[in-house]
Amino acid sequence: MVNELNALESKIAQVASLCRTLRAENAELRQQLAAIEGERRRLTERMDAARTRLEQLAEQLPAAQVEAVV
Repeated sequence: MVNELNALESKIAQVASLCRTLRAENAELRQQLAAIEGERRRLTERMDAARTRLEQLAEQLPAAQVEAVV
């Protein structure tokens, strides 16, 4: 009986240790995810700004070509 309780205590300690390790890993992964999502937002904003600039330039091209011909 004592051996069984000791074995159970050992297994419980292993599970508790694994839970602590997984909690720490989970916290680290959440931080990484937040950083990656922030970077994605910044890149999306840069792409939107570049798209807007390109659209504005594209709108000016036909007018510039017509002015050059006249």
